Amino acid sequence: MNARRSATALAAGAVLCMAAAPVATAETTPPADLPSGLYGKTDPTYDGVFRQSYALLAQDTVGVKPATKAVDWLTGQACENGSYAAFRKDPAQKCDAKTVVDSNSTASAIQALAALGGHDADVKKSVEWLKSVQQQDGGWGYNPGLPSDANSTSLVVGALKAAGENPAEVKSQQGKTPHDALVALAMPCDTGKGAFGLADMKTGKPAPNADATAAGVLGGLDQGLVVQAAATAEPAKCAKATDAKTAAANGAAYLADTLAKDGYLKSSMPGAEDQPDFGNTADSVVALSAAGLTEQAKKPLEYLEKNGAAWAKQSGSPAAYAQLVFAAHAAGADPKNFGGTDLVTALSDMGPAPQKAESAAAKDDKKDDDSSSMSVWWIVGVFFIASVGIGFLVSGRKKNSL
Repeated sequence: MNARRSATALAAGAVLCMAAAPVATAETTPPADLPSGLYGKTDPTYDGVFRQSYALLAQDTVGVKPATKAVDWLTGQACENGSYAAFRKDPAQKCDAKTVVDSNSTASAIQALAALGGHDADVKKSVEWLKSVQQQDGGWGYNPGLPSDANSTSLVVGALKAAGENPAEVKSQQGKTPHDALVALAMPCDTGKGAFGLADMKTGKPAPNADATAAGVLGGLDQGLVVQAAATAEPAKCAKATDAKTAAANGAAYLADTLAKDGYLKSSMPGAEDQPDFGNTADSVVALSAAGLTEQAKKPLEYLEKNGAAWAKQSGSPAAYAQLVFAAHAAGADPKNFGGTDLVTALSDMGPAPQKAESAAAKDDKKDDDSSSMSVWWIVGVFFIASVGIGFLVSGRKKNSL
């Protein structure tokens, strides 16, 4: 689940979920009509909702309350049926058959809005749409009708959990669950080392893919983008995946082995240069932490602390900073001092300023005011009760004197 999908992959309807390289960089000239509530200054055509959702979720994760107009921009992108496209330039126009909605944008929006709270109706509608486009194998493809892939299915699993649903009970017409789809997408130990597979662009056959595996581990564990590290465990020996948890354990072991040498993953996109893939490395830290492989997560985390901030800055994507925040949070690092960089401030600077948190002094003053008010009303109440008692006493004396 890297920062964005490439324009080429989207146009071709490829099953790949997110491209290893951003569509645009910080040097790209921003569109003149960029929405004021949107995070990021690059062209949002292919990642607007995705990057906004990641930005808002990352802010919420570290206790920052996003700007109201940033949240409103996201909810305003929804179609009437709850689905989301990557970006709608004119949200006032109703969605129609030409609107290219997708599971990834919808699922990421659900996770963000569910975390922020106060959007139950919006979240419910979006969840119902996701259920309506579930594939018969129990999973989801990027767009409705595309074959299920581990990235999309896992992102939806996280959305279902965030919305209070039990993924094991979300079944297709043929009775298949997201867990069934993930098991089917996991590769055998002998030919795929337990990784989750992704169809090779040349051969069409599934091949081990670290990007899909990082996602599949989270989906198999019923986890979303924001996780707490599980109890420390050792990498499992690859076993036949008959259930989602075993598939997740196999996938986590594959990631640990792949990251052991260099501490980072290399780009998995066809035709991409053989270079570090920071986004997938960050996602792997989250996956390893969720699986309890905290020791194995340390080396890639250290690599990200040294090099991740420069990548995020160069990419110009708020989703990149968000991925680093998720990795830091999952592995117990400090997002506000991540290799010397305050990821929270860097992210917040890419969009509308978050709502200001109440200062400690203001909270104390408010408590004092509340206490004073209570004292005043307590005194008033005492006098009121006393006056009522005196009234009854006087009334009783009058009656007795008659």
